[in-house]
Amino acid sequence: MSDGNFLANWQSFLQFARKAALWHSSAIIFRTSLSMLIKRQLAPYLLSLAQSYSVLAITGPRQSGKTTLAKYLFPHKSYISLEELDHRQFAEEDPRAFLGQFPQGAILDEVQRCPHLFSYLQGIVDTAKQPGMFILTGSQQFGLIEKITQSLAGRVGLLELLPFSFQELQAANCAPATLEELLFCGLYPPIYDKHAPPQKWYLDYTTTYLERDVRQLINVQDLRLFHRFIQMCAMRTGQLLNLSSLATDCGISHNTARAWIGLLEASYIIFLLTPHYANFNKRLIKSPKLYFYDTGLVCALAGISESTLLTRHPMRGALFETWVINEIVKARFNKGLSANIFFWRDSQGHEVDVLIEKGQQLIPVEIKSGQTISSNYFKDLQYWQNLSHSTETSWLVYAGDQQQKRTRVSVIGWKEISQLVDDKEL
Repeated sequence: MSDGNFLANWQSFLQFARKAALWHSSAIIFRTSLSMLIKRQLAPYLLSLAQSYSVLAITGPRQSGKTTLAKYLFPHKSYISLEELDHRQFAEEDPRAFLGQFPQGAILDEVQRCPHLFSYLQGIVDTAKQPGMFILTGSQQFGLIEKITQSLAGRVGLLELLPFSFQELQAANCAPATLEELLFCGLYPPIYDKHAPPQKWYLDYTTTYLERDVRQLINVQDLRLFHRFIQMCAMRTGQLLNLSSLATDCGISHNTARAWIGLLEASYIIFLLTPHYANFNKRLIKSPKLYFYDTGLVCALAGISESTLLTRHPMRGALFETWVINEIVKARFNKGLSANIFFWRDSQGHEVDVLIEKGQQLIPVEIKSGQTISSNYFKDLQYWQNLSHSTETSWLVYAGDQQQKRTRVSVIGWKEISQLVDDKEL
């Protein structure tokens, strides 16, 4: 090979290497910044509270993006995770000195691990009178809120951050293309910004949750039994909660089942949707309905291994209902509103899946997992409207694509869920 050919080949190789390095660098930037491209709808409300409150507390399930959001919106604040043993020991042994490191405030992650810090925070923020000084995050709902109400009442803006909403994924152009894929993958951030395989990630998430949180919150002697309990709860998402049946199926006492349900609620794994007790001279069902906060977790716990299985799976209807109700809850939390949603069912089997409270009015929402609109879909809505004498527009969300305007009913497909959750009347 001549010197000229060698030099030309070497230059071509260098040019290729530079392009490859540039592509690799761009890919890394895209992957690491993807979670930032998925803008969280809670952000504007969080920033508005930071102008009024000295302390902000963001609660929500583990891995829902609380820390990522706090770091992104407050990039100049120091970040400390109280999950780390050395930081936690410092905070426990000398809380004044620990907090004294942060004269301008800080982001304190999993702050419920050091509950005695709250009383010291009270003195600091009362003296500094600086808005948005401390950002607290926690994944154990009841424990964190209890400490806040005891020591920081009136000084804290409370927010709840759940996993991604479908709207957030749509805005970032990374929403699943099919309903089955959406239900199977769920909406936890690592599934999208780290491309984690859904079933394995959710099973690992459950194991981590069992090993870490359960032992902190309650003395569970048999973790395998507790894992079975979670699985049995997953199989019941969208159903009335029957503690006696659940306890019997798991081989535990009624009181234990009640305590474990409370534990799952506190850790944002499940929530209970309460019935509405309006008296329409009908005997009403008074048991709450159990829902998981994420359908991907339900699929993993229920042993659903592929999204294609959800086309005809017996749990398809319950999973679709779980997803729609979660979208309503997320939209309300992201606006700083309480959930304020209920369901209604009488002893004769008439049921409305969701009632959204709007002042003195109740907006009924019916949820159907079929892909073709049927006249049967409207029966319970019509029954409710006649019984309650409601003049409000009802909603029907189904698994198809068409939109229709019926008499006092707005019909939307699953991809248009934003029309419901963004309705300014709600």
